[in-house]
Amino acid sequence: ITLISTNTIATMRGLSLAAAILAASACSGFTFVPLSRTSSLAGHALDRRTAGASSALSMSAVEDSATAMGKPGTAELDTPWSELGFEFRQTKSHLKMTWKDGEWGEPELVKEPYVNLHIGATALHYGQSCFEGLKAFAHEDDGVYIFRPDENAKRIRNSCERTMMPPVPADLFLKACNHVVKDNVAYVPPYGSGGALYLRPLLFGSGPRIGLQPADEYTFLVMVIPVGDYYKGGLASPVDALIIEDFDRAAPRGVGNVKVAGNYAADLLPNMLGKKKGFPIGLYLDAATQTLVEEFSTSNFVGIENEAKKYITPASPSVLPSITNKSLMTIAEDEGFEVERRDVPVEEMKDFDEVMACGTAVVVTPIGSATRLGEDGTETRYQFGEEGELGETTRRMYDRVRAIQLGEEEDKWGWNFKVE
Repeated sequence: ITLISTNTIATMRGLSLAAAILAASACSGFTFVPLSRTSSLAGHALDRRTAGASSALSMSAVEDSATAMGKPGTAELDTPWSELGFEFRQTKSHLKMTWKDGEWGEPELVKEPYVNLHIGATALHYGQSCFEGLKAFAHEDDGVYIFRPDENAKRIRNSCERTMMPPVPADLFLKACNHVVKDNVAYVPPYGSGGALYLRPLLFGSGPRIGLQPADEYTFLVMVIPVGDYYKGGLASPVDALIIEDFDRAAPRGVGNVKVAGNYAADLLPNMLGKKKGFPIGLYLDAATQTLVEEFSTSNFVGIENEAKKYITPASPSVLPSITNKSLMTIAEDEGFEVERRDVPVEEMKDFDEVMACGTAVVVTPIGSATRLGEDGTETRYQFGEEGELGETTRRMYDRVRAIQLGEEEDKWGWNFKVE
């Protein structure tokens, strides 16, 4: 399949989805090559002459109902835009598509925030569910841009292939994001408010199976929620992390590297126990040896050595590849840092001047310390920088990502996709 727009050319090739499910074989990936500084989502078109049955989809149901772009920040909320938290809020619609008989059906914009689900759905019994998280931002000219949705399309494909679910073709993923944001543009927080429209694409097995096997039906949803800064003011004061040793986040050769729902359910208990001990965030080690840093509960780990100009992040196959971390690595290299993706021994944390937890919701959370509690009651504490002070590199990285997302810095890597 060849996807062509004014600013982006993408190529994807693969087996039919039905064959992929039956044979449990993985489709090959695709790459996006930005040709200019800003890409457009609206221009992605599906060529049915080459797509085959599994990719044949008409977007006419959504496109026919589409109107001219409205203005962001015009919806009436019960909370000022500048005071939004990170929580569910009802919007105008979510987008829904269903896969059945080897192909994706027509998309529809749904007003009610409910799903009618069969009691035998594989999502309920066998955890066949994955999701993504990304954001759309209003710029000063009232244009709306989604940040790096092409990377989310790649990552959800990996999650689908690992759990034997039919991937949403990249062009359809991008179009779905475009249309649901356009339909809810009034709920995009206005420029200057510090907020964004959070997109949560979700794909799950909705067909009934009692024996362990893939479903015969899958549902893809994209819900949108206006959110503010995860931490008021945009960047939190450094927080203290607890090194978790009595639980593992992911097993070697497990599903830690894909964004499946069960990974997050498994973190609920250790997260709660850590907070009761006074630690708002947990840091997991590798399950095999408990000697290597892996990642925080919901975020990638980044260590900074300022004098050596090094940006260090674990390369474990059990870590979920963060799109925010990928962006920060590019910016770090642009700032003259040497980026190292490798094993990170726990003891090496003593060498870091700054540590960040990075992810879509927060961009970066500065980590002030990491504490290891011994069975005999002793503590080993790794301190990063001056206590209570935000590191200069952490601030710089955060500011640059936010500036690109908001259109305040040149988007020279083509990360912003315009909603049209």
